[in-house]
Amino acid sequence: MYDLVPVFSYLFLKGRCRNCANHISSRYIFVELLTGCLFLYCFFALGISALFLKIVIFTPFLIVITFIDYDHQLILDKMLIWFAGAGVVINLLLNFVSVLDMIIAAVSGGGLLLLIAILTRGGMGGGDIKFCAAIGLWLGLKLTLLTIFLAFIIGGFVSLLLLILRIKKRKEFIPFGPFIAIGAFTAFLYGTQIIDWYLRIFLNR
Repeated sequence: MYDLVPVFSYLFLKGRCRNCANHISSRYIFVELLTGCLFLYCFFALGISALFLKIVIFTPFLIVITFIDYDHQLILDKMLIWFAGAGVVINLLLNFVSVLDMIIAAVSGGGLLLLIAILTRGGMGGGDIKFCAAIGLWLGLKLTLLTIFLAFIIGGFVSLLLLILRIKKRKEFIPFGPFIAIGAFTAFLYGTQIIDWYLRIFLNR
């Protein structure tokens, strides 16, 4: 139990297992620090509120899915089932997103990526499609579509940068799940402001 306290246990144990003395990957403390920093940022952005409760459940799923996809190019179905189920439950309990909006968003988000996968002949993975469908159950239609838009913008920019820096080669696979997660987190916190800004600047509304 004492060895499972985030960050502090790693520092106290000096990065080694208490029993076998094997090195513990620094990935653990990085993920723990990242999660804590994001929680703190969300607290300052939202305060103690129902939205804060929602995002502290939402964010750890995004982090876990991001790192698994980054390491293994795989988004696990069992993770997505829990993720989708949690979104439905919290929206029903706290009345954030209507059932109809959740259904439309899930079908639209997953369907859009499925269409892209068909048109690009496999340029999008099945895990990405299901991930966007699950995000639809959390965010509703508008923020889900914004999530996908942001994911492509961020993904395109990062991929281009990796190619320029020669960290990745042209035909080398770059997982899309992390970009979906970043887009979803951004849309959750700032989606309404981004949409309002877009309508005001480009459509004069």
